[in-house]
Amino acid sequence: MIRLRGMTWKHDRGLAPMIATAAAFQQSHPEIEIQWESRSLSEFGEAPVAQLAKRYDLVVLDHPYMGELAKSSAFLPLDDFLSADLLREFQSDSAGRSHQSYQMAGHQWALAIDAAAQVAGYRVDLLEREGVGLPHTWLDVFELARIRRGFVSVPLWPLDSLICFFTLCANLGDVPLKDGRGLVARENGMYALDLLRRLRACSVRKSMNENPIAVWERMSSTDETAYCPLAFGYSNYSRKGYRSKPLSFDIIPSAGCGPVGATLGGAGLAISAGCAHRQAALDYASWVACRDCQRTLYVESGGQPGRRSAWEDDSPNRLTAGYFHATLPVIERAWVRPRFCGFVQAQNRAAEVIASFLKDSISAGEALQELDRCLVSSPN
Repeated sequence: MIRLRGMTWKHDRGLAPMIATAAAFQQSHPEIEIQWESRSLSEFGEAPVAQLAKRYDLVVLDHPYMGELAKSSAFLPLDDFLSADLLREFQSDSAGRSHQSYQMAGHQWALAIDAAAQVAGYRVDLLEREGVGLPHTWLDVFELARIRRGFVSVPLWPLDSLICFFTLCANLGDVPLKDGRGLVARENGMYALDLLRRLRACSVRKSMNENPIAVWERMSSTDETAYCPLAFGYSNYSRKGYRSKPLSFDIIPSAGCGPVGATLGGAGLAISAGCAHRQAALDYASWVACRDCQRTLYVESGGQPGRRSAWEDDSPNRLTAGYFHATLPVIERAWVRPRFCGFVQAQNRAAEVIASFLKDSISAGEALQELDRCLVSSPN
């Protein structure tokens, strides 16, 4: 019996599809058993991953780690083991730049099995109760927020605050850290920080302790918040019966350039270089990432596929009340964070700078200076 161990993140979107695909794969490959474990969302986004390669054969991870992976050689360069035709097919059917985000130093380090970007989420019933529609611009968002504090709210956990800042800059048309230049133009950085501070002021009081999952959980179980303009999307919360109060999702508000610049998220499936059963792991990973699995079992078991064709398919959209159709324009125009070795650590330091700004410990000007020091001065 071949046994593989896998690590993913702890949410129905992350763990349930891996368990389901492992069981289905074993039915057609009875000699292969795959056991999946999970870690918290914060560990998924912040903890070192190279050490996981020593304990697990398969690891679901985030694309900002690609520089670290390329340097460590702890994971397999998949292009050395999978055919060029197969990888081209994966790339041509990628939801936005999801597949491309796992490329670094001339190699493909993971397969994009999951795709996400920041989207807007809302409660139809609460908006209708107030007689208001969906906001389309940031001016509209703050008009909506006047109804009461918490009616509009965003997750402002330090890393999520930083990601919101990135998105607000890119939404202005000023892509952060572009082509090795500075962070962003000063006037755009100041404008984004001002929007972020205004979002903090209108959000629930505990917003600085919330991540996207916490916001979607609260919105789908209480009537405190009707609209969230920026948070990584989770199609689970739009599915009938998943929670008592279903959510709907839409494109993010615009600063004048349309629904552009949402920070790309998602997850890729990587294989440890120390895996003793490489072919079994490669076969499983390729199957999970294939079009048929992605648009059927993967999404049906709670996953959020990395394939554009699955996002466009009617079946996943019926299952999720149109989540994929509604938010595809955002993911197709999302911004990909830098992935140089050391970026994750730089990102974590920058997140603490944003947290200090939102706590009024430093000024906007000081925050921009510190963000530039953390992110621009980091070694590439």
